[in-house]
Amino acid sequence: MGEPKFSRPRTQTPTHPWKQARIDEEHDLKERYGLKKVGGMREIWREKSALRRHRNQAMKLIGRVDSTEGHYSKEKEQLLNSLTRKGLLQSGADVGDVLEINVEHMLSRRLQSVVYYKGLAPSMRAARNLIVHGHICIGDQRMTVPGYHVLKVEEDSLRYSENSPFLDPEHPFRKELETLRYQEDEEEELEEDSSEKEES
Repeated sequence: MGEPKFSRPRTQTPTHPWKQARIDEEHDLKERYGLKKVGGMREIWREKSALRRHRNQAMKLIGRVDSTEGHYSKEKEQLLNSLTRKGLLQSGADVGDVLEINVEHMLSRRLQSVVYYKGLAPSMRAARNLIVHGHICIGDQRMTVPGYHVLKVEEDSLRYSENSPFLDPEHPFRKELETLRYQEDEEEELEEDSSEKEES
């Protein structure tokens, strides 16, 4: 049973450590989402483990002969409401839609990704640095965990923290932000074009 005060890890590691296709896929995700250069794979595994739990719960509900009554109906409603609040499903989605969620959807709901998508940082790496150094807050709560999953209701209250110099719109970083984002997008396009030429 194990010691109750020492909880078992919820992150599952890959069943085979040297699958080249999986390694290449994870390296690509690590670069695209600006994950840690050392230990970034574990962040991906953590999201894959959470996704696996959601899918397993959905498949159990789908496999029930009648899940419209009793606690099965309640469990189904709770699962869909939870994933909708997390921004992984649209309102009105069915339990079968849970199986269409992939690891990229999970990674895009991390605080680091949302900060970048909202235009508060020029790149994913810069978004991580802003969070770690305390420049980002949700409401009045300063956030320093890049892997925090942002709820849909929290997106509108995501901003620079009160003590951050970047709160000032006249700060050089804020003025250059659009230019930096434009350069970042151009570099990504050039990298994609070069990789396509190499493949062809």
